[in-house]
Amino acid sequence: MANKKLFATASKAKKTNTINKAGGLAYAFSAEHALAQYAATGTFNTTFYASDEDQLEKALDLANACDPLFIAKTALFARERGYMKDLPAFLAAYLAAKDVNLLAAVFPRVIDNGKMLRNFVQMVRSGVTGRKSLGTAPKRLARAWFDARSPENIFRASLGNDPSMADVIKLVRPKPTDVMRQSLYGWLIGREVDATNLPALVRAFESFKKGETTELPDVPFEMLTALPLKSSDWKAIAKNMSWTQLRMNLNTLARHGVFDSKEAVKIVSEKLGNESLVRRARAFPYQLMMAYKASNKDVPGSITDALQKAMEVATENVPAVAGQVYICPDVSGSMHSPVTGHRRGSTTAVRCIDVAALVAASLVRKNPSAEVIPFSDDVVEIPRRLNPYDSVMTNADVLANLPSGGTACSAPLVRLNEKKAKGDLVIFVSDNMSWVDYAGRGRGTAMANEWARFKSRNPAAKLVLIDLQPYGSTQVADDEDVLNVGGFSDRVFEIVSLFAKSELAATHWVDVIRAVELV
Repeated sequence: MANKKLFATASKAKKTNTINKAGGLAYAFSAEHALAQYAATGTFNTTFYASDEDQLEKALDLANACDPLFIAKTALFARERGYMKDLPAFLAAYLAAKDVNLLAAVFPRVIDNGKMLRNFVQMVRSGVTGRKSLGTAPKRLARAWFDARSPENIFRASLGNDPSMADVIKLVRPKPTDVMRQSLYGWLIGREVDATNLPALVRAFESFKKGETTELPDVPFEMLTALPLKSSDWKAIAKNMSWTQLRMNLNTLARHGVFDSKEAVKIVSEKLGNESLVRRARAFPYQLMMAYKASNKDVPGSITDALQKAMEVATENVPAVAGQVYICPDVSGSMHSPVTGHRRGSTTAVRCIDVAALVAASLVRKNPSAEVIPFSDDVVEIPRRLNPYDSVMTNADVLANLPSGGTACSAPLVRLNEKKAKGDLVIFVSDNMSWVDYAGRGRGTAMANEWARFKSRNPAAKLVLIDLQPYGSTQVADDEDVLNVGGFSDRVFEIVSLFAKSELAATHWVDVIRAVELV
């Protein structure tokens, strides 16, 4: 008998079961998969196709449809591997109303800094997730958060408002275990306290504010920027900045003359390029790209070179795949919207297309023989072949500036099928909102039908769809050889790598989340 794998009958695309936000045929994710997608890409901001209210309503509906244990594991996955903030805090707040035992199991790992604590308190008090007050168990967990941190760490975490750390302290009422903590809590909420009992760092900060000393305290620089600072002060601030603070404030430091000092330039360059600090900062690769692109002419070359070095670390999980790889970044109109959505006063300059371009450029770097096929309503030609030995930054910039149009996710596969191309792995980076290739009452999406044609010629091929927006549907349904995964952290590469090596089960990404250990 002939080899059944090689001579199998061409498969048919599955029947679609929903219409996507753009009006095209699509496949709806299961509740668990959709929740995971929201957790990895959602920010409760307005996106191209959905308002912030739409996203909140959808996230609540999905959480209501999922088992609390899966919700707890999704919160951990989104925080620890997806580096997200809003959705993990939201899921923790949801558990505060549904299962406080599961909340207790994940709270220390999800609510791992001051911003996350403030997010959690704000979301619980809003009443949206099922309760309007913190209640006994959440308050106990919040008190444990304070108990687990030194007075100095609590002071450093006291930045931010709505709610402020003072608001949280008034609500939670952490019990001071010594005079220093008692004084710090009192100072944070505006009470008169004996300054001699405050942590040394707080005393130093107060002395500097009052002009009693010229020695710059080692505090978060945001606490100092409202004060009159000299150039020497800014140089000292730069030396004390965290890796993330440096990445975000290079132009500010340049404006204040910090880089006039060769010593300061050396310190900043070494810190930004430090591999362990890059990993510890849990930065999204696209954040490095934007820091690089936003750096003005006054930022020294050694510092922008350090950002490129950091990019290599941030994309180290990019898989090298055996065989022929095709990478298809979506450059359509909707991909020009902010990747984390619109929020008044704090909309990111990073677009979905920037992230898609970065993913494609990173994959080319590890897979030099890969072919890049950008698309909008058709395949978009690249002015020049991407050189895999160019920097990730350079190649990403080429792709991010391609002309745009509508969305036809089937276009790259149509091109490959016309050429009767052979291939082992096809990777799409998109928002999955295909509509130009809408075919009415067809059995499957245009992309699914083209994938079936590609598979009939390449039976061992795999398809990966990396989704950048939380819309809850896809153009090709999960299957043995199809992976739908959401997110824009480097951990997505890790999952793609496992899938390419056939080390994930049939349910793929959801199984990765189910495997998360709570303890």
